[in-house]
Amino acid sequence: MKRILIADDEPNILLSLDFLMRKNGYEVFIARDGKEAVDIIQDKKPQAVILDIMMPEMDGYEVCQFIRKDEDLKHIKVIFLTAKTQPADIAKGLTMADSYITKPFSTKDIVKEVESLI
Repeated sequence: MKRILIADDEPNILLSLDFLMRKNGYEVFIARDGKEAVDIIQDKKPQAVILDIMMPEMDGYEVCQFIRKDEDLKHIKVIFLTAKTQPADIAKGLTMADSYITKPFSTKDIVKEVESLI
């Protein structure tokens, strides 16, 4: 089964994406901050991570850097899902992640993006 981690500090986003990804056949893990995300990534080794940038403990950039620096984890696909819409933010995000989606977002687009990356 395909495993995915959704890391976001907004409960509504976690709920809707959790439901959506399960409906599409994924095993879903949830993190509410960057530190929790890193712990789950190390333990469960998901194929993809949907990652908010602005989170408590560690931000999404730090979590992404953690993934990219680890030989055992760097194959994990990272999708930033964020309210940061400035061109500089998007450019920075795309230097690190495999994809960058801005909020508000279409749930259909998220599923399509995950499917195309895995």
